[in-house]
Amino acid sequence: MAEPSEAEATGPVSPGIEAAVYIDASALAKLYVPEAESERLDAFLRGRLGLMISELAITEVLSAVARRKREGELRPELANEIRGALLADADSGSFARLHLDPAVHRDAERLLLATDSLPLRTLDALHIALAFSGRATHVLTFDRRTREAAVQAGMNVIDV
Repeated sequence: MAEPSEAEATGPVSPGIEAAVYIDASALAKLYVPEAESERLDAFLRGRLGLMISELAITEVLSAVARRKREGELRPELANEIRGALLADADSGSFARLHLDPAVHRDAERLLLATDSLPLRTLDALHIALAFSGRATHVLTFDRRTREAAVQAGMNVIDV
C-alpha cells in the first residue's frame, strides 16, 4: 500500500468515498455540545458509513459535559439529555464501538515511547491505538497533539 500524500494525510475525505473513520473525544463532543465546528462536522458525518467511536471517547465527552455542568455552563437537565442522546446514538449502531483491552494499551505504550519530539499524552495515545485496533483508515480529531501524533504514526487525519 502506498504511503498517503501530504494532502491525504491532512485533507478531507471526499463525500463519495467511504472510509473507516475513528472519531476521538474532541470531535465526538462537538456533536453533542454546540461549538464553532459543530454544524460543519455534523454535515460531514451525516449518512457516512464506517464511523467508529470508543468507550473511552464516550467517557471523555461525558466528563467534559460534567465539568460544564459544575461550572454552570450547562443546566443539569441538559447535561442528562446530552448523556442520553450520546448513549442512544452509541447503542443505535450508527458507530462501531471500540473497547480498551490489553493489546490497545500495549500499542498506546509503544506510541508513547516512540515519540521523542511530541509530548504525547496518555489519552491521545490510547485514541490512536484504538483507531489502529478498529483498522481505521482516518482519524477525526480537533486536538492538535492527537493530530500530530496520528500523522506521525502514519494515519490519515481529516480536516473538517
